[in-house]
Amino acid sequence: MLNVKPSWKNWQLLTEKGRHIWACKPGSNPIDEHLQNVENITAEEIAQFSTDFRFDKSSNPNSADKVFRHAAINANFKPYSGQMPQAENPEQQAVIDALIKGINYFSCLQNDDGHWPGDYGGPLFLLPGLLIAAYISDTPFPKPHQEMMKIYLFNHQNKDGGWGMHIEGESTMFGTVMQYVSLRILGVDKSHQQLVKARAWIKSHGGATGIPSWGKFYLAILNLFDWEGFNSLFPEMWLFPKWLPVHPWRYWCHSRMVYLPMAYCYAQRIQMPENELILSLREEIFNEDFAAIDWPKQRNALCEKDAYTKLSPVLKWMNLFTNNYEKFKCNWLRKKATDYILKYLQAEDEQTNYINIGPVNQVINSISIWHAYGKNSKQFKQHVARWYDYLWVAEDGMKMKGYNGSQLWDTAFATRAILESEVGKLFPATIAKSYQFIDLSQIKAEHATHAEFFRHPMIGSWPFSTTENGWPVADCTAEGLSATLAVHHSGLVKPVIDEPRIKQAVDIILSYQNTDGGWPTYELKRAPKWLEKLNPSEVFADIMVDYSWTECTAACVISLLEIQEIFPGYKASEIRKAITSGIGFILKQQKPDGSWYGGWAVCFTYATWFGVEAICKAKAKAYVDDAILTDSLNKACAFLVAKQKVDGGWGETFESCSKQVYSEAVTSQVVNTAWALLALMSADFADKKIIESGVKLLLNRQTDIGDWPQENISGVFNYNCMITYANYRNIFPIWALSRYCNQYV
Repeated sequence: MLNVKPSWKNWQLLTEKGRHIWACKPGSNPIDEHLQNVENITAEEIAQFSTDFRFDKSSNPNSADKVFRHAAINANFKPYSGQMPQAENPEQQAVIDALIKGINYFSCLQNDDGHWPGDYGGPLFLLPGLLIAAYISDTPFPKPHQEMMKIYLFNHQNKDGGWGMHIEGESTMFGTVMQYVSLRILGVDKSHQQLVKARAWIKSHGGATGIPSWGKFYLAILNLFDWEGFNSLFPEMWLFPKWLPVHPWRYWCHSRMVYLPMAYCYAQRIQMPENELILSLREEIFNEDFAAIDWPKQRNALCEKDAYTKLSPVLKWMNLFTNNYEKFKCNWLRKKATDYILKYLQAEDEQTNYINIGPVNQVINSISIWHAYGKNSKQFKQHVARWYDYLWVAEDGMKMKGYNGSQLWDTAFATRAILESEVGKLFPATIAKSYQFIDLSQIKAEHATHAEFFRHPMIGSWPFSTTENGWPVADCTAEGLSATLAVHHSGLVKPVIDEPRIKQAVDIILSYQNTDGGWPTYELKRAPKWLEKLNPSEVFADIMVDYSWTECTAACVISLLEIQEIFPGYKASEIRKAITSGIGFILKQQKPDGSWYGGWAVCFTYATWFGVEAICKAKAKAYVDDAILTDSLNKACAFLVAKQKVDGGWGETFESCSKQVYSEAVTSQVVNTAWALLALMSADFADKKIIESGVKLLLNRQTDIGDWPQENISGVFNYNCMITYANYRNIFPIWALSRYCNQYV
């Protein structure tokens, strides 16, 4: 039995069709009544939280998801007792044994509905936004939740007193001010030793006037920043002719759906009334007297610790115009824009069952809907109910996830990993359940308003998380399709995802391809690259346009190649053209050293695996000159071999993403090692010793029960913010060992 601390037992993960709710003492209550017994916890039990959720960030800022995993293992784990395949020698047998042990352990974490729950935290600016929404709307979280949030925020304070933008990041003004304000909202006194340190960091770095634009926005909502200190969000832009390249419908959907409620809040100048806490915070986080601050001069003020992207001259000129427009704005036009924005907000809420595309717009939508309809409105109450879908409990406390989860994404990867070799067929129940979730998660209908509000077609696609989230993704569709085909090929289940549904998925994948040959994330690229000059974030890069990515492109190419094998006559010429263009895009993205940059995980090992995988699968089709593909693979393998560490593994840090240069970790990482091995094995790399030494590292790192350790953070978005994928430490070592068994045992 794994150790479960007393306070951990007070928290239980409730699930329903992929939905996650962490409930405090729920008893037998259904998921929609998870708060029914929350008051039954005693003050003494809450006080015990601070002991049982003590977390040493200095040893590793990444929690190992122990609260969920230990409970699941203690409830479900049984040593594997089925048929054990026999290898020709002890070395090969060790790999088979480790693979079976790894799949057996991971199967015990699988939810009854077939998906794998897991921590998807990491960014530190998410929970503060939620707490601000709860505070301004006077909708506080229950005491146990507040205490757990407080613990999480304190656990991730850096030694210098500040907080970063994510759990591994150096302290920034954005991270520090947001956590500081959150802790004060949660009732922590300003004299608390950790807040004194945080305040010293803020003051020594120029005070909160230097917080980036997103921070300025949240502080303005709290009446801790004058709206005059914030660059105009020009709500009238939503009324522009749609053919204009700057119309917001052309933005990358995450930026569009965050800008939308931000523009509403700005138009309405939503602001928390002054109270004792607000007045005190004005003194605590600024170096100047609040009343004496020249607010217009703070619009572009930025702490050097936060600067990642600079405001372009184009944006500065645009801000000059829109800021001046605010002095002479046409009230009826502003009202027309605001009415349209509110209508769009409601459509997004309805299309996503109030989950919204992500945590940032969920929070700001909540504030907007509260302002428009009131605390007691049905719409706002539906938002509040969904706040809990974004919360996750681990041994470091209660955090806010970067989505409502990564359910479909992880499940599709896990399914393919297990079925990579014949060993996976020893776990038919695991595959049957994962297939059940993949079937459940395919989107089978359009929203009534999808065309009106600029949504890409949906039928046949898969989302990143759950169908309720309502946002399909190109590479999630590809991975869902590839996982479906792998299950069908295994013969372990009776297919229920039939030919028409498979072809719908193919059609959607084809519809996502950009004109450059690559595939984007959620929607086609709708604007030119120069639109990036209007990026106002200061902390993220490439957020304005839905660009093509190596990983997305490779996933889509691979799934189309697989479809050709099964339905060779279906849209043959169109698929051939798409694959050829996709491979061409991938080749263009390859760097001179043979690597590919990964936009969605850390980093070069990740994207290089994708690039190699797609090229290897396309090589047999002769769509592209074989010499060109061979040269590309040789360069990629040479890159990976050059980065192998002396212990046989590979390891990158998150700075590979932010600096866009390979940043070697001090120690090998099992996830990076698995990606490198998958690439080398896909390419049939000649020097088997290179592969064997990497496999040996995976075997040595595996625990007795079949788990692998949680090491560095694995995920990233927009170059500069890292995010946790707790299940990667199992999925990819399993996949690498499975491929080794398939090819060498």
